[in-house]
Amino acid sequence: MEDITGRIHSIETFGTVDGPGIRFVIFFQGCALKCKYCHNRDTWDTTIGNHISVSELINRIKKYEQYIKLSNGGITATGGEPLLQPKFLIALFKELKELGFHTALDTSGMFPLTDEIKQVLSVTDLVLLDIKHINDEKCKDLVGFSNKLELEFAKYLSDNNIPMWIRQVIIPGITDDEQDLIDLKNFIKTLKTVEKIELHPYHNMGVFKWENLGLEYPLKGIRPANDEDIQRAKKILGIE
Repeated sequence: MEDITGRIHSIETFGTVDGPGIRFVIFFQGCALKCKYCHNRDTWDTTIGNHISVSELINRIKKYEQYIKLSNGGITATGGEPLLQPKFLIALFKELKELGFHTALDTSGMFPLTDEIKQVLSVTDLVLLDIKHINDEKCKDLVGFSNKLELEFAKYLSDNNIPMWIRQVIIPGITDDEQDLIDLKNFIKTLKTVEKIELHPYHNMGVFKWENLGLEYPLKGIRPANDEDIQRAKKILGIE
């Protein structure tokens, strides 16, 4: 085992929403995006975090091995953004695969497809891909970056038979435009390994994290998405 150290924000030992089954969820510290709706604002800083080695994480995961595997669950790397620490992620996922664990990666996919990133994906069983916004200009405004890399990332997953779940946060007045959702639907149709589409209703429960850091919340005044918003989006996307 390559026992290198990563920067970890926190750990959830009984996750049920970040992949199939019961998940051991590792929140990586650090993110380069500037998502206006981020509910984990405290994970952005790349210079802080708990320094945890691969062996330490593996030992903690093994304590929950029985119920993880019985539920057909696994381990999910999320954040923050796990792909900012690719060497650590490769070492961790390689060891997990040898131990028979299912591995999932929750990412924005906003990375060039370097050999290192491809190596991460080679030991990843499932990618939870957050499509920030299908409209490039709106994506730049919402998260600070173009969507070109994440769309290329999605195509790479499809071309290399890597299963993915597409995730989209439904923010009233921002990501729920009918034409944008139609464009998203058409893009997803070009991908052959999409197993699931998850629509996450926007909420403002992370506002206090921004305020605790002395920051103004960018989407102040935007209402949380309700069930009607989600059902409308599902209908447009054809996933009722």
